[in-house]
Order: sequence, then structure tokens, then C-alpha cells
Amino acid sequence: MTDDTTPMTDGGTDDEARTDGGPPATVPPDDETPTWSERKERSQGLAQLTYQYFERSRREDEDLRTESTYVERDVLGFPTWPHETIRNLAITSFFLGIMLLVASILPGHFGDPANPGSTPAIILPDWYLYWSFGLLKLDPINPDLAVLGGDIIMSNELLGLIAHGAIFGVITLVPFLNKGNARRPVEEPGWAALGVAGVILAFTLAVLAIQNFFPIQLELLFSLTFMLPIAGGVITYAVLKTMREGYMYDLNRRYFMLRPPK
Repeated sequence: MTDDTTPMTDGGTDDEARTDGGPPATVPPDDETPTWSERKERSQGLAQLTYQYFERSRREDEDLRTESTYVERDVLGFPTWPHETIRNLAITSFFLGIMLLVASILPGHFGDPANPGSTPAIILPDWYLYWSFGLLKLDPINPDLAVLGGDIIMSNELLGLIAHGAIFGVITLVPFLNKGNARRPVEEPGWAALGVAGVILAFTLAVLAIQNFFPIQLELLFSLTFMLPIAGGVITYAVLKTMREGYMYDLNRRYFMLRPPK
């Protein structure tokens, strides 16, 4: 290992700025940048690739900030024209072409067309609305809300509308309640568990909507509709909570390997 005060093969010392052999322009090492000796230690395997990635990203970021003419130098990105506009037009044209291709190849209907003079035995919406249709089948819990002589306090239709309002209300409040910057489920086990419970609830409500296709008792299916999301959320929270300590330890260890403490 070369000492920090020993002249290097290029005739310089560690007090001078060095290049790593590639673009962009040289950025002199600051207090947070590893020294020349520390760089040489990261010369093999994954450690070398990881260090080179972060070092190059740091250099490119500094070059962009230096060359930028924006007053707010923290906001850097591509201009709307032509970069973003051409990209969005290309993506839109691609999907529009796929839709036109499918519409021209496939027939207008699958099987025999519907008979407008007769009502089918089972009426279902499109598959992506099964969860919403399932919320309209909450009739079994309506009598449990009865008061004063056993009369229900609302109709089944109104109960379904209130259930829709509750679901959309929770979805609307999530961005205002969760203001963290976590990017991985293990960093926020509570919100991740809530998301998993919501996804499972959507599937169970969809199954409840098409209950006629499943040979399961309605009482059991109705119980599973609300028990499975709770169980899935609890299991998700427990697993992520267990993994969180090890994840944060590895994250901090990788960070200090790239930027050793002073």
C-alpha cells in the first residue's frame, strides 16, 4: 500500500488532484471523499464496482451543478422539449398502435352476442370492478348494525355506497399521513402491511362478488373476506419488522464502506 506522502508513479502526490482515467473532469477530493490509499483498497470485485458507480455519480452531479444556469441548482432534469415530449409521443404511439392492432385482428365480440330481450342469470361487471361489486354485497353485516327493535338503520344500497366512500377516503388520506421518504417496504413495515392488507382485501372482495362460481358457504366466504386481509397485514408487519434491523445494519455498513467516518 502506498503512503499518502509518497510520490505516485505519475510524479504527483496525494496533495494534488488526480484523475481516475475516465470522464468527466477531475474533481479534487474533499473531506468526505476517500483518500488515494482508501481508493486502492477498493480495487477488486463488487466493492470496486460499487465504489466506481457512486464516485462517478457524485462527479457527474457536481459537474451538472457547476454547469447549470438555473437559480435553483438542486432541481436538475431534462427539458420538456424535445426530450420528454418525444419520449412520451413514442410511448403513446406504441400503445396506440398495439390497441389498433388488437382491435383490427380480434372480432368485435367473443361468442354469441348478448340477447337484449332476456336477462342473464348472473350479472357481473368487468373483472377490474369485481372488488367494487363485492362492496355492494355486504348485506350480511347490515342487520348487525340494527338498533331499536331490530330495524336496520340504512338500506343495503346505502351501506355499499358508504363502504365505497370509506375505501376511497382511506386511499385519499394515505399521501397526507405517510410523508416519509422510505422506498422499500422494510423501511416502513406499518405502511407496507397496510398496503398488503388492501391488496388482499381487493382480491377477497372480488371473490365475494363472484361467489356463485365457488362451492363455498356464504358465511365462510364472508368471514374470509375480512379475516384474510387482517392476517396478511399482521404477517407482513411481523416479517418486515424482523428484517428491518438487519436491513438497516447492512445499509449503514455499505454507506460507511463508501464514505468512511472521519
